[in-house]
Amino acid sequence: MLTKTPSNNSIILFFLLFTTFLSAQENSVLAQQFLMNVEIRPRAEYTSNYILPPNDSIDPYFYITQRNRVSMLYAREKWFVKSDLQEIHLWGQNNEVSKVGSINFYQLFLEAKFKSINVRLGRQSVLLDNGRLFSDAPWAQQGRAHEGIRVMKSSKNFSNDFFILFTRNYNTEFKSTYSPVASNKYKYLLVNNFSYNNAKGFSFNSLNAVDFLENTNSGQLYTRATTGGRLELTKKRWYYTLNSYLQFGRNVKGQNLLAYYFQPEVKLSLLKSTWRLGAEIISGSSPQLSIDRSGDFDVLYGVTWKFNGNMNVFTRFPNDVNGKGLVNPYLFALIPLNSKLSVRSDFHLFYTQYPLTNDLGEEVKKFLGFENDLSLKYTPIKELEVNYAFSFYKSTNSMKYLPKIQDETKLAFWSYLMVSYSFNAVNIKRYKN
Repeated sequence: MLTKTPSNNSIILFFLLFTTFLSAQENSVLAQQFLMNVEIRPRAEYTSNYILPPNDSIDPYFYITQRNRVSMLYAREKWFVKSDLQEIHLWGQNNEVSKVGSINFYQLFLEAKFKSINVRLGRQSVLLDNGRLFSDAPWAQQGRAHEGIRVMKSSKNFSNDFFILFTRNYNTEFKSTYSPVASNKYKYLLVNNFSYNNAKGFSFNSLNAVDFLENTNSGQLYTRATTGGRLELTKKRWYYTLNSYLQFGRNVKGQNLLAYYFQPEVKLSLLKSTWRLGAEIISGSSPQLSIDRSGDFDVLYGVTWKFNGNMNVFTRFPNDVNGKGLVNPYLFALIPLNSKLSVRSDFHLFYTQYPLTNDLGEEVKKFLGFENDLSLKYTPIKELEVNYAFSFYKSTNSMKYLPKIQDETKLAFWSYLMVSYSFNAVNIKRYKN
C-alpha cells in the first residue's frame, strides 16, 4: 500500500497560512470576551488566649472557613461587566458540621470607556495606594467592597480616581461578619485619589475622603474628612516612604475631631532577602481633652493585619486601644528560599500614645507587648498557593485593661493553614479585523 507524503510546497503553504492567521489575530481588535474563573479557598485557624471573633467565649478555638468564588467577565470593545459570586462556608462552628456563612456578590459592576475616562458603576473592590485607608482585604474570606460610582483617568505619569459611594440596608439572613459590604460605617462617602510617578524612583500619592456618618441613636449625619498622602523614593537597593494623614470634622458620636496618622519606613532589598523597618503612629485622645472633643484617628476602610500584626489584636480603632492611640515600631524580613517557597517574619512592638488607667484611676505603663508573625508561602504551580502562619503575642501587665487578651500572664497564639486553588474554567475570545 502506497502512502502520500506532503510536498515541500504544501508544507510551506500551510506555514504561510498559519502565520498569517496568527498575525491577523495579533493585529485585530478584541470584539468580545467571556472569562469564567473558579476559586476554592479553605482555611483552618487555631486561636488560644485572646479574643477574636468568632471565638469570643471559647478558648482554645479551632475553626474552618472556605471561600468558593466564581468570577465572570464579559467584555466588549468599549465596556465590560464583572461579577464575583461567592459563598462563605463554615465547618464545625457552633456544634454544626456544615453551615453557610454568606452567599453574596463580592463584585458586580459595569465599566464603560468614554474617550480617556473610564466610569465604573456598581459593587466594586477599592484598593488605593498601599491599602492603609482603602483596601480590598484580600486575606479576609469575604473581602471588602463598596457600592457606587468610580470615575478613572490615567496617563503615563498620572492617575486620578474619584468615588461617590453609599451604603444601604443589606440582607440580614446571613452574618454580617461574612459580608463584603456590611462592615462599612458610612452612609455616604466621597473619595479622590491622585497618584504621580516620574519613573525615576519618585512617586507621590494624595488621598482625600469625606464620609457622612449616621448616629444610630439620633439618626443625625456627621461629616468627617481625611486628607493626606504618601511620598516614595527608591535609590538602588534602598526604598524610603513617608505616609501621613490628618482627620477632622465630627465623628459618629458628634465629637469635634482632630486626629492624625504617621508612618515612616525604610526598606533594603538584598539579593536573597528584603528588610523593612518602620513605625506606625495612630493618634488617640489626650486625657486633657474635653468630652466633646476627640483625637482618635480612624483607619477608615483599610486592613490592619498588614500593618499591625497578623493576629489583629489591634484592628478596631479607637475601641481596641480604649481611645489612647497606638505606637507600633516594626521590623519585617522576607526571605525567598527558592522560586516556589518563601519565609517571612514580622516583629511588632506595641505602645499606647497616652497611658491607660487601672481600676484606681492610676496610670499604667504604655508598653503593651510584642508580636511575632512567622509565615510560609508555597506556590508549586501557577493555580495553587499554600500559606501557613504561626503568630504569638506576649503581653505586659497593661494589657489587662484592654479587652483583647484573656490572660496577660500567658502567651496568646494564632495559627492558620490556607490553600487557594484558582483556575480559568472558560476563556472565549472573538476578534474583528
